[in-house]
Amino acid sequence: MHIHYLQHVPFEGLGSMESWFRDRNHSVSATHLYRGETPPGLDQFDWLVVMGGPMGVSDEQQYSWLTEEKHFIRKAIEAGKIVLGVCLGAQLIANVLGAPVTRNRHREIGWFPLSVTEGALNNPIGKILSGDSEVFHWHGDTFAIPTGAISLASSAACANQGFVYAGKVVGFQFHLETTETSARDLINYCGDELDGSEYVQSAQQMLEEPSRFMLINQLMGEILAVMEKM
Repeated sequence: MHIHYLQHVPFEGLGSMESWFRDRNHSVSATHLYRGETPPGLDQFDWLVVMGGPMGVSDEQQYSWLTEEKHFIRKAIEAGKIVLGVCLGAQLIANVLGAPVTRNRHREIGWFPLSVTEGALNNPIGKILSGDSEVFHWHGDTFAIPTGAISLASSAACANQGFVYAGKVVGFQFHLETTETSARDLINYCGDELDGSEYVQSAQQMLEEPSRFMLINQLMGEILAVMEKM
């Protein structure tokens, strides 16, 4: 299987997903949109992953490539590709499916638990998320659940944390792929967002228990194994 991912900034790559894909002998390629690279033809990949970034889905004036990217994501969904969106990636998927993306009531950064929706408990991804572990968050915007999608989870700070659409399209507002290294990169590049508000932890709080990254990376691997069979 060939995985292609879209990267929006230099410091938000695949994280733990990259080694998971390569360990299973999947080939991996990328479009670095911030470098002006162009996405491939739809026949050149099986699975699309859309990563995060600090921009918003409507920032086309500043990031002109967003217009082409949204068109590309729509075509990938229509072509029946497996599609996974993380944070901004999930917002972009929701946007192309006609769901609003807006400023969330709270900025949510750090380790906070999810509450899996009742409707997701029969979904294999919902079952994986139904444990008591905290997950890693870094976002200020939020998406509405697209029409026809299954809502996966919520948190105290954000009502819509994930969805599954048409059986093959998954969006997560939260981050399961984040490693200690990639968390440090986020802190270095986006540390100005650590404003001390109700759902924003300090850098020390986010990094003080490195074992938490291993736990979420394990969850990410379990979910990828489900998606691999979609």
